[in-house]
Amino acid sequence: MDDDPGVISFVLPAYDEERQLPRTLSALHAAAGDCGEPYEVVVVDDASSDRTAEIAEANGARVVRVAHRQIAATRNSGARAARGDRLVFVDADTRIDATVLRAALDAMRAGAVGGGAGVRFDGWVPLYARIVTPMLVAVFRLTRYACGCFVYCTRAAFEAAGGFDEGLYGSEELAFSRMLKRLGRFVVLEEAVTTSGRKLRSYSGWEILRMLFGLAIRGPGSVRSRRGMEFWYGERRA
Repeated sequence: MDDDPGVISFVLPAYDEERQLPRTLSALHAAAGDCGEPYEVVVVDDASSDRTAEIAEANGARVVRVAHRQIAATRNSGARAARGDRLVFVDADTRIDATVLRAALDAMRAGAVGGGAGVRFDGWVPLYARIVTPMLVAVFRLTRYACGCFVYCTRAAFEAAGGFDEGLYGSEELAFSRMLKRLGRFVVLEEAVTTSGRKLRSYSGWEILRMLFGLAIRGPGSVRSRRGMEFWYGERRA
C-alpha cells in the first residue's frame, strides 16, 4: 500500500487482548488528538480467540487479521497494511500520552530515523522488577536500544531496514534497533510509556530466571524458536 505523507500509523499487534485494548486505544486517541496530526490505528489481530477484533473496530481501529503467533511477523503485517509515512509500534497493553508521542514526532522531524522510549509498569510489580527496571531503562537509553512495547520510525527507515526480523521470536526489537542505527540517528526518548506489569505478576522471579538461564544456555539461536519463550508466548496472564 502506498504511504500517505503526513499520516501517523499506529500499529498494534494483539492476541487475546480484549481486556487491555480499550484503555490502550483510548489513551492513543487522546494522545494523537492532542498532537493535532492525521493518524490511523491498525490493530493486527493475531489469531485471537476472544473479542479483540470487535473491540478494536468499536474503538476506531482498522483490523488486520493474521495467524502468525509471532510478534515480528505480526508487526510487519501491520506496517504493510498501514498508509502513514511515520510508524509507531505500540503493544496492546501499553499506553502512551501526548508528551511521549510529541517527542517521538519531534525527533523524526529533526532527522531521526526512529527510536524508543522509557518504560514504567502499571500497578504492583515485584520488588526485583522495581529495582531492575530503572537500571535496564538507563542501559537501553545509553546504548540506544528500543524496548519492544514502543518503537517508532519513519516509513523509509522501516523499509530500508527490512522490517522486523521474522526469524526471531524474541529480541526482535533489539535487532530492529541495530538495523535502524546503521541507517541514521536513533533516539531513545527521556519520556516514558506505561505498559502492563501482568507478566511480572504472573510469573515468579525464579521462573523468569530459569527461563532466561535456559535461553542463555542455548545461545543466540534460542530466540529463533518459540521453545522456552513461555514468558512472551505463554497463556498465563494476571
